[in-house]
Amino acid sequence: MTQQIAIQGEAGSFSHMATLKIFPNSPQIKFCATFEEAFLLATQKSEINLVCPCENTIAGRVPEFHSLLRRYSLQIYSEHFEKISHNLLAVKGATLDSIKNIHSHIHALGQCRKVILNHKLKEVIESDTAYSAKYVSAKGDKTEAAIASKLAAQTYGLQILKSDVEDEPGANVTRFLVMGKESRHPEFIKEKYFITSCIFQLKSIPSALYKCLGSFSGYGINLCRLESFSLKNTFKQVAFYIEIEKHIEDHLLIKALEELNFHCETMTIIGCYPASSYRLNS
Repeated sequence: MTQQIAIQGEAGSFSHMATLKIFPNSPQIKFCATFEEAFLLATQKSEINLVCPCENTIAGRVPEFHSLLRRYSLQIYSEHFEKISHNLLAVKGATLDSIKNIHSHIHALGQCRKVILNHKLKEVIESDTAYSAKYVSAKGDKTEAAIASKLAAQTYGLQILKSDVEDEPGANVTRFLVMGKESRHPEFIKEKYFITSCIFQLKSIPSALYKCLGSFSGYGINLCRLESFSLKNTFKQVAFYIEIEKHIEDHLLIKALEELNFHCETMTIIGCYPASSYRLNS
């Protein structure tokens, strides 16, 4: 059975590129206009998984990610780290001297300041990098160019005027998560490295965060991520997203989560998955 994957963005996007590496056996990809549309599709149909970027080494975290994860309660199955390489694309026959306007996502434009300034290009902000390539291809104008992936160049029949145009080559990495509706955890093997993710909302009492973090410290458990994000319609409280370097079935983590739950109004496990080899080797 062909794997079905929902992603945000057009064909040729970096999410598309990551998906082809995660699922090399020709997955059926459903391209969604927004992150929420992709989350909703994966929530409605258990046979569809979601591949979603959650953070980037330069741009930071994806703003919508945590609130959507909390709202739709998808489970995380795996993580993937994708090195991002930006390329200057244009229609056949265009040159570095002929291009005047540069189209791309705001983050991609911000990561390629040197090439934009050197060639005195006028920036045009688009919804994503792949749409920029699609637009330039459809317009067929030698004065228009896009910053996008090599996959986008192949997808829309564009030539690469210049490769690796980012200001910091090799430093741009995006982390993607594979998620789905059904809850499933990998087998607990003591010698292997796992990540458990959860979202919780604390009771509104003094030192609640300090006490909840003590739940992990007391058992010698390391947290590799702790982030807060705003709850809808209130400035009074936030929710917290954490990633824990333990398998959900590890007896120490079971005890720590019991203590954490005592300090919380809500606490939801949203996945236990193997740590990526990139995480271990970087």
